[in-house]
Amino acid sequence: MGRYYIGFDCGTQSTKTAIYSEDTTCVAEEMIPTNINYPKAGWAEMDADHYLESVRKGIKACLTKSGIDPKDVRAICGDGIICGIVGVNEDGKAITPYIPYLDSRTAQDAKWINENLEPIWIEESGNASVAPFYPPLLARWLIKNHEEFKQSGVKIMNNGPYVLSRLANLKAKDAFIDWATLSGWLIGYKAEEKVWSKEQMNLLEIPMELLPKIVKPWDIVGTLSEEEASLTGLPAGIPIVAGAGDTMQSNLGCGLVETGMAADVAGTAAMFTIMVDGINLELSKNSDLLFSIGTLPDTYFYWGYIRTGGLSLRWFRDNICGREGDNSFYDEIQELAQKVSVGSNGTLFFPYLQGGGGDLENASGCFLNMTTKTDQGEMWRAILESIAYEYLSLVNSLRENGISVDKIIITEGGSKSNLWNQIKADVLEANVFTLKRKEGAVMSNIALAAYAVGDIKDLKDAISKWIESKDTFTPNIQNTKNYQNIFAIQQKLLKENMKDAFLSLAKLNQ
Repeated sequence: MGRYYIGFDCGTQSTKTAIYSEDTTCVAEEMIPTNINYPKAGWAEMDADHYLESVRKGIKACLTKSGIDPKDVRAICGDGIICGIVGVNEDGKAITPYIPYLDSRTAQDAKWINENLEPIWIEESGNASVAPFYPPLLARWLIKNHEEFKQSGVKIMNNGPYVLSRLANLKAKDAFIDWATLSGWLIGYKAEEKVWSKEQMNLLEIPMELLPKIVKPWDIVGTLSEEEASLTGLPAGIPIVAGAGDTMQSNLGCGLVETGMAADVAGTAAMFTIMVDGINLELSKNSDLLFSIGTLPDTYFYWGYIRTGGLSLRWFRDNICGREGDNSFYDEIQELAQKVSVGSNGTLFFPYLQGGGGDLENASGCFLNMTTKTDQGEMWRAILESIAYEYLSLVNSLRENGISVDKIIITEGGSKSNLWNQIKADVLEANVFTLKRKEGAVMSNIALAAYAVGDIKDLKDAISKWIESKDTFTPNIQNTKNYQNIFAIQQKLLKENMKDAFLSLAKLNQ
């Protein structure tokens, strides 16, 4: 008889479910692809119940693969996308599409808010301006535009808590959000107190009764229902743990437990994070970095993102090269890109496939400076470099505000590319590390599950012991100088020449 825990990660490209033993060994895992619909230009929609069904299937598959006794499962914990929402009815069931961070339908609303409302969220939430993907803006859209939600909408939830709630058969009155996922809303809450802000919500015209209660990530929110037990192959009554947001759990899963530690979560939405001790008002006001709450008590971080970071790679594979679903493509294209010199022979890529933000709200994805000699390898390297340039803008903001960035841990799928890791080391002029364990958020969910039922006594200590570095990539001084010159040209193009071009091109999509 052993002790086992189930964790799942409801991400943008897939839902991953895994079973771990108490010695942190992954005994089985299952990954099921997601579906993203783009009903209009700039819109993105998913199905919250597809996530639920994927977790059900994932649990059944993992039980079959592992051969463990289902009665030995001690707890279930999961995470979901921090920036995205779904509306639920009184029974706690989804009645709207799940709208993820890839969506830009609220661009005009975001512009209006930035121009007309007093940004009281700067001091309370740590974020200065608003962008179209912020959950409160998506909530405003549902409240004003979604007919079924107008009639029977009771709560607004994130996808991770939604799946956990359904596993426990919770009604809307018991809807919850953990404090880490809460901070994925970016405005509308008081970060240090970890409570909703009535003043901000009143300003945003979001009724407080639509908001779920706030819980700790390790709180037990319910137990596996009889119905879900029959669908998953587990016994009823297993504790369901609140979990945390995907970004926070990925940070925890790569060992970010101390102030000053930095990580690159190289997933669908590439994210750069650095742990801090609280809100830095100057950084919040004068950079594109966002402030959020960590999973562990009294932990905070600033982060920046490229919404279509990893998605740009998938787009190039599927839509441009016609290799949809073929993961062998990545090894082949890496070999080609490895032969291309620093700077991709002058080819540039702007990774704004789902639009931009701020001064670049009209931005779109595009390649520049191609010739008849340009091939797939060159284009691939240009995409990799473009995401590193986006990171450099964020890192420069940190350094300008006195925050040192010398060491960066890279995790998630992008960390498998040695070429990309070296590009990031060169562009960011920092030492880059990969980890022996790359389970990321799922492993953190396992730790929360074990902690919630008392099988782990010190969560921070346990995570620290699990993390070991694997490979180190140091910056090549000459490459760094070359990239700095290219970056200066790229930034001038982006901030001066391309603004008008993007504005003109946007008219073609109307």
